[in-house]
Amino acid sequence: MADGEAHRWRIKPGHALDLATIDTRSTAGAPGSDAETKEAAPALADRLRDLQERLWAERRQSLLVVFQAIDAGGKDGAAKHVFRGLDPAGARVVAFGAPNEEELAHDFLWRIHRHTPARGEVVVFNRSHYEDVLVVRVHDLVPESVWRPRYETIDHFEAGLAEAGTRVVKVFLHISRAEQAKRLQARLDDPTKRWKFRRGDLEERALWDDYQAAFAEAISQTSTTVAPWYVVPADRKWYRNWAVSRILVETLETMDPRYPPAEDLAGVVIT
Repeated sequence: MADGEAHRWRIKPGHALDLATIDTRSTAGAPGSDAETKEAAPALADRLRDLQERLWAERRQSLLVVFQAIDAGGKDGAAKHVFRGLDPAGARVVAFGAPNEEELAHDFLWRIHRHTPARGEVVVFNRSHYEDVLVVRVHDLVPESVWRPRYETIDHFEAGLAEAGTRVVKVFLHISRAEQAKRLQARLDDPTKRWKFRRGDLEERALWDDYQAAFAEAISQTSTTVAPWYVVPADRKWYRNWAVSRILVETLETMDPRYPPAEDLAGVVIT
């Protein structure tokens, strides 16, 4: 990918990531203030929509976007705001929860591979195969001898997708512990959002440091040239939305999707 705005968030292969060194409230590169950046959003959304339309028409390539974050990190919000204008015929969001009995009877990538994009599609994963090196590690659901080799398995899986024409973009929405507390409290206080809150969120919050370590290592181990990770400061939602949009626009521009040639319709008259 040619360097544009997106390079500032991209994690280079082999980089030992320390999430504590990344300012979750950063607005680096934004067009300006909150209001100014929001004013720039429609043009960015139009460009994203145009590129997605070309991708869908071309039907040669596809785009897989992976969102990961700590609880209340903004995965739902990013998907809602960034992808709202895309043609639903060629775009979909897949949310992964805890695996069911059938999924547990297969290898950990079985349930993932079934949802990868067909040619022309944009697919967004809200959580993903990375839960199998995150949750299982933090909660000690399987021994390290099981989850650690999955980094290499994931690399091979994503490389295979890339070889088949799917561009893989992985975005970690990075919020602070204080911001998480604020968002969880907001859910609890708002009757229309209280359904999103569960007591287990507090138990997960107590494991903050363990999750930060797990995220950092997973990102460090699996950010590759063909499937890069981007760490986006996400305390400020307006900046998060702008940054994710920029990453996707720049990615699609390098993919350069094109409308297929039209049939020779010389002499055709519509009556």
